[in-house]
Amino acid sequence: MTVLCKFEGVMIGLLFAPLLGAHFHATHGDRERIVGLQPLRIIQGGAPAWVRERVLRWAGRHRSDQLRAWQVCGQRCPPPVIAPGV
Repeated sequence: MTVLCKFEGVMIGLLFAPLLGAHFHATHGDRERIVGLQPLRIIQGGAPAWVRERVLRWAGRHRSDQLRAWQVCGQRCPPPVIAPGV
């Protein structure tokens, strides 16, 4: 999994799996959420509510960067790192 960003103990990673559509993985400790980008939503997983809040806020602010990273991963190139900016 390619790490896009880290903040407050949360790691945002990208694992290109076209069947799920554009999405990313947010992990905190041993908990993980899969977050869809179009529309922005939790697909599955569990983590504390504050993690969900911060991840969705981060995702909203960096949506275009994430979509660009998703496209780059589809071309088998390493995606750019995205600033935390929560």
